[in-house]
Amino acid sequence: MRGRVLLILMLATTAARPQVAPSATGGSPTSQTQMMTPPSAGGAGYPTAVGAEVRTNYLRGGVTSTTAYVNNLYAGSGSTSIAETTVSVLPTIDFDSTTARRHAVVSYSPGFTFYQPSSELNEVDNTASVTYDFRLTQHTALSATDSFLDSSSPFSPGYAGAGGTVSGAPLSSTPGVIPPFAKRLSNSANVALSVQTGPNVTIGGSGNEMELDYPNPAQTPGLYDSNSRGGSAFYNRRISSTQYLGATYQYLDMLSTPGNGIDTTQTHTISGSYTFHPMARLSMSVSGGPQYYQSVQTPLPATGSWGPSVAASMGWQGTHTSFAASYSQGVTGGGGLLGAYNSKSASATARWQMTRAWTGSASGAYSINKTIGGVFNTEGQNGHSTSESATLDHSIGEQLDIAFHYDHIDQSFSGIAVIAANPNSDRETISISWHFQRPLGR
Repeated sequence: MRGRVLLILMLATTAARPQVAPSATGGSPTSQTQMMTPPSAGGAGYPTAVGAEVRTNYLRGGVTSTTAYVNNLYAGSGSTSIAETTVSVLPTIDFDSTTARRHAVVSYSPGFTFYQPSSELNEVDNTASVTYDFRLTQHTALSATDSFLDSSSPFSPGYAGAGGTVSGAPLSSTPGVIPPFAKRLSNSANVALSVQTGPNVTIGGSGNEMELDYPNPAQTPGLYDSNSRGGSAFYNRRISSTQYLGATYQYLDMLSTPGNGIDTTQTHTISGSYTFHPMARLSMSVSGGPQYYQSVQTPLPATGSWGPSVAASMGWQGTHTSFAASYSQGVTGGGGLLGAYNSKSASATARWQMTRAWTGSASGAYSINKTIGGVFNTEGQNGHSTSESATLDHSIGEQLDIAFHYDHIDQSFSGIAVIAANPNSDRETISISWHFQRPLGR
């Protein structure tokens, strides 16, 4: 998994000659300006930072010290729940390099978390991400992303702060299943290429892969290592300066490894899309169409059927506010579970810079999974999950921040032992961050 991160890091160091950057709004329908790629086709996400927080060409680093109180650590395992106090130290380093043709962002953060009284849960986290955008020619663009997580917490490691994205792409694995306080490794990679073949036509394709590993199976009874890989091809046409129509074909192969056979779900999806940019900083997109799935669970014969696939998303990034939301529905597999599922997932996030020194944010997600059938599937694997978080951040000078953060997670999967023993938890956090930022020359 880490090899792909290193590959993109090497790509990010390649030299590039200056050239005009693409228009943020897609331009007029009869001009030669570069077109936007719909989120449902290219796998791109909506940024969640407000416009005033966006910086390019910088080296940024720092360290965050976090104290948190976690409720109901072992809720569901007995009549008495355990409350934990955790202390975390979270160094961070971010690198952003921008030229007229290339934009590369690299982020890395190790985290050290100490539990009291359950010191056996002490953990070391690692998070890393790479985003690389490169304009090969005036009308050919390449983008690549890779994110890696090594963690034992159902919450985001430490205090995540601003940044990140909300994806507008359809589901690529079964969503919403997170083992509480159990080691997991995950890596998600996506590469997309788009070519503008005319003033108002773009074609392209993308490939993606997602891996999920549980290094200690004794910590995760009822869950399994899995991976998902696939690709798509799309056609996109600009019908006005603010509107796009498109068509996409997507193939996904989602595999779980139960140790006693093969468990795989494959899907073929053909969908139409409509994207609307009513103003420069607002984008909305919907897509939908027929989906065929085939599920194989040895020793059973393969089963398959048709059904609908739907995705919708929107994003707004103002100077002091941002909002992004997405919804997806379709057949999924993997994600730690066995078999095929009818899945629905929704998420939203908002951020508001109230004053120069105060910023607030909130986010939420909901998913529901229903088994389609098979020898491994039981009613207990049907379930849903919800998560919510809120943050209030205060800047104390140019290099010091204090933040108050709340997380809640609730999962209902009665047939998955590791989740049924700990179905919900809350975390209240206070963080103090010191950081620095240095501009990079062009």
